[in-house]
Amino acid sequence: MNPTQALLALLLFPGLLYALPMGWLMLGLERRLRARFQGRLGPPLSQPFYDVVKLLAKSPVPRAPADLRLLTGLPILAFGSGAGALALLPVLAAKTGFAGDLVLWVSLLEMPPLCLVLAGYASRSIYGEVGATREAIVSIASSVPLLAALLAMAAAAGSLRLTTIAAATPWPVRVPALLAYFICLPVKLRLNPFSIANAEQEILAGPLTEFDGRRLALWELAHGLEWVAWLGALVCLAVPLRSSSSWLNVMAFSLLSLLLVLLLTALESATARLKLPQATGWLWRWASLPAALALAAAVYWRYSRY
Repeated sequence: MNPTQALLALLLFPGLLYALPMGWLMLGLERRLRARFQGRLGPPLSQPFYDVVKLLAKSPVPRAPADLRLLTGLPILAFGSGAGALALLPVLAAKTGFAGDLVLWVSLLEMPPLCLVLAGYASRSIYGEVGATREAIVSIASSVPLLAALLAMAAAAGSLRLTTIAAATPWPVRVPALLAYFICLPVKLRLNPFSIANAEQEILAGPLTEFDGRRLALWELAHGLEWVAWLGALVCLAVPLRSSSSWLNVMAFSLLSLLLVLLLTALESATARLKLPQATGWLWRWASLPAALALAAAVYWRYSRY
């Protein structure tokens, strides 16, 4: 990927110009579908956009300079990390990325949860600290099987490049790895049954309880980018075939991402929030199982050819 391609991917597609409205659409669709599944009307699809505009117009509560720099820098870092991860997604048919971009992509997408944990502790709120602790625990419990699944796909494809992994991973490895990935998605997007860190009925807004105004708007934007990046990566890894038409690729990428929003919202609406020990135990048991199967299949695939 040359500098021009990198800049276009960051700013246009699948970067900010595409990801911001798509993130608002995903969040609005999730709220609307959840309301319909529960027998309510729900807000309009554009409500996340209006929420961000409203927050940007509000002046945040004055704080000490040291706290202000930290509480402002963390959402900016989370937003920038999400934008960088989006730029690495292999959506179009042309070869993009570089050798080892899987490592960078994982690092960038794990940055927002880390910033959220630090934000909870930096807020000096008991609700923020409890939410940060919960976020750290469930993130670790989900990251281990998720990383194992991605490692299995990389080993089977013989590359750490996202484009090669998406195209060359054999299906006996791809299927259990993507199953582990999908099981971990509600944790990464903070949805039921793993919406433990932001349980409104228990700890208000969790790590973000003390955030307001423009700083909270940045967190909302970063969360929208997380939706686009995590779901978009699953689409890229699950559908390796690419059309020569860029428009068809963009349409398929968008429609499949929205279909995943429907599936995740149905799962969210059909389940109740788990307790922290239940959530971690469930993740270690059921997310680790397909990840271990993917690793075993990858080892067999690699050494059976020799």
